[in-house]
Amino acid sequence: MEASVKAVELKDLWRRYRADGDERARERLVVAYSPLVKYVAGRMASGLPAHVEEADLISYGLIGLISAIERFDPEREIKFETYAIPRVRGAIIDELRALDWVPRSVRARAREIERANVKLEHQLQRAPTDEEMAAELHITMDEFHEALIQISNSTIAALDELWTVSDTSGDQVSLLDTLQDPEAPDPAKVMDASELKDRIADAIARLPEREKLVIALYYYENLTLREIGEVLGVTESRISQLHTKAVLRLRSRLGEEAAAA
Repeated sequence: MEASVKAVELKDLWRRYRADGDERARERLVVAYSPLVKYVAGRMASGLPAHVEEADLISYGLIGLISAIERFDPEREIKFETYAIPRVRGAIIDELRALDWVPRSVRARAREIERANVKLEHQLQRAPTDEEMAAELHITMDEFHEALIQISNSTIAALDELWTVSDTSGDQVSLLDTLQDPEAPDPAKVMDASELKDRIADAIARLPEREKLVIALYYYENLTLREIGEVLGVTESRISQLHTKAVLRLRSRLGEEAAAA
């Protein structure tokens, strides 16, 4: 956040914007919170192809930031940063999807890996190894690892997407936003959100230890893939593969549960 904007000034800016519709206050809020956009864009850019410019991601994210400012209710006991980050990510993801830069072959390979993972987990009653996955897919280990790298470069939303739901307007909101509001209780929504969190937690708990550690360091400790590689003593490329395998496992498990429901 802009260092010159103190908490008391932010509170006044929110008051002026929400109460009076002060456009200058709105513009000041956008500037104050713009570092959030750079933070999100920077994290996303590290996993995207080189031709995707971070500056473009920032411009897409600003749309999400402005939307978040317009929708945010300062009276709720939620930090604006917590409310805004999923919307900034969502705006970037929506724009990248609209560009449709991911090759169909990569999408198809990701679905094949997810299906193979489900099949082998049923057969083996455990997470399959890389060797078992490659054999099931009838490809070499090198081809399997190369596929993981390609999928990693196209996995825009990754695990964060599993933690969001759509509201009535179609906007992607974080699970935090589905918690009960004392002034507008919605027990059914809260129950659905709680069940989804439990399913995701259970799916993460069933991951192989190394993949579970990568997920924890990336999504909960906010380390970059390069930093995780330094912690574990392996290359960033290897961490990218582990991250991609973990996300595909989680997606396949949650997709299987949804189909069975």
